[in-house]
Amino acid sequence: MPRTPSQVDQAALYEAALEGLELQKQRLEEQIRLVRSLIGGKKPRAAAPAAAAETTAAPAAKKGARKPRRKRNLSPEARKRIAEAQKKRWAAFRKEADA
Repeated sequence: MPRTPSQVDQAALYEAALEGLELQKQRLEEQIRLVRSLIGGKKPRAAAPAAAAETTAAPAAKKGARKPRRKRNLSPEARKRIAEAQKKRWAAFRKEADA
């Protein structure tokens, strides 16, 4: 025998609808974060624990899995070449400004 609307527990129905909507909201927020990170060129932040359990992220994409970047060192010769080139550019700029 089918249930009539008066027999359905309205509070349970609303709670189930709310849970479904909150799940959709979490998924949409995650997608929005990803799109924003692509627009801004930033890497996406780690998802919330509840959302992370539902998404299928690669293990390397998790927060602690990245290797720290190494500091890039210039040789003294390279620093000297860069400094000389910069001085030459500024001299040309000042020469044009005086003229």
